Amino acid sequence: MEFFRYDGKAFDFMGKSKLAISISLILILISYALLATKGLNYGIDFAGGTIVQVKYDKKAPIAQMRKQLQANKLFKDATITEFGSPNEVIIRTKTSSGSVSKDIGLTTKELLKGTGNLEIRRVDIVGPKVGGELKEKGLMALLLSIGAILIYVAFRFEWRFAVASILALVHDVSIAMGAVSLFQIDVNLDVLAAILTLLGYSLNDTIIVFDRIREGIMKTKNQALPEIINDSITRTLARTTLTSLTTFFVVFTLFMFGGEIIHAFAFTLLVGIVVGTYSSIFVASPILMWFRFDVKKYHAKLAEKAKREAEKERMRAQYESGVM
Repeated sequence: MEFFRYDGKAFDFMGKSKLAISISLILILISYALLATKGLNYGIDFAGGTIVQVKYDKKAPIAQMRKQLQANKLFKDATITEFGSPNEVIIRTKTSSGSVSKDIGLTTKELLKGTGNLEIRRVDIVGPKVGGELKEKGLMALLLSIGAILIYVAFRFEWRFAVASILALVHDVSIAMGAVSLFQIDVNLDVLAAILTLLGYSLNDTIIVFDRIREGIMKTKNQALPEIINDSITRTLARTTLTSLTTFFVVFTLFMFGGEIIHAFAFTLLVGIVVGTYSSIFVASPILMWFRFDVKKYHAKLAEKAKREAEKERMRAQYESGVM
């Protein structure tokens, strides 16, 4: 059985909107359940702590490293994981050195004596206070972005379109964060950057569809809204598919070959591209029908606005000619 019915004009997307919205609601509920139970694995950018990247000339002896590092209270509860290859590891600890003059790299090298030839590649230290400030500013940046998007879409279209686009963005961010929680991806500034990128990417797709819908509304007075939406999405489907696939392949390449340093960013964006494309078609547009957007009333509103503008122009012309 075909999922879409092609009647010579447009695919029947809105005929499957209830099924699509049900799938979205299930995914959102699962995402919120994951966030409530597993939570987010905050990295040092937000939680504070120390990261030391160590490279060996052979496979890193993780068990021996863990044993020797426990001698220092800074690394007592440290976690050691491979970083891209068996020769390279990341040492993470949720505590940070209280003295900025203390060289954590040298301390680590001293503690790891006898484990092999090693090189300290990177040392990152973020205090708990700074981490809390970054988390607060990151959340503020996210809320301000959503607020600016709401104002922009309401000004360019109307409030129903604005609310529909924001709900679609909430849908995308919720599912993306649910995936981050499921796979316990470290939530650092790069994940926040991916979420902000996702907002722009998803909104761009939605705006293009909404532009077509508005264009379709302007051209007809008698066509029903579901038919206009189906036609508009069908017209933009080739563009949406090609853009999403090319972006997906680029980000997937970064995810596979970009190394651990960009892994969290690429993963979040991969999930976001999929759900963002889906929401532009199956979430944002059906919401317009939920709000009972009326094509005839919209045309009447436009006609009234045009009448007022014409009246203003007539009065201005009379004033300039001295009739008034």
